Amino acid sequence: MITPQNVFRHEFIGLSVEVIDSNHEGLIGIQGIIIDETRNTIKIDTGNEEKIIPKANVTLLFTLPEGDKVSIDGKVILARPEDRIKKKFKKIR
Repeated sequence: MITPQNVFRHEFIGLSVEVIDSNHEGLIGIQGIIIDETRNTIKIDTGNEEKIIPKANVTLLFTLPEGDKVSIDGKVILARPEDRIKKKFKKIR
């Protein structure tokens, strides 16, 4: 079960996401479903097209399956998905 406390240790593909802050103004407001993830980027299906977003320059708002919303700085998740899942994170309260 994905919770706000353990979201880092789960797969992001299939989650709803919105870019809420970015160094690049054109990225703010992009929302959709994550369809792919690499070390430095995530690919979002917006419904009309697929957008590739760099993780290092954005803050993402994830909507978890239970409806909870979690804001995550992209720099924190800057890793390959298989490495991020194994990585130990400090507990979030």
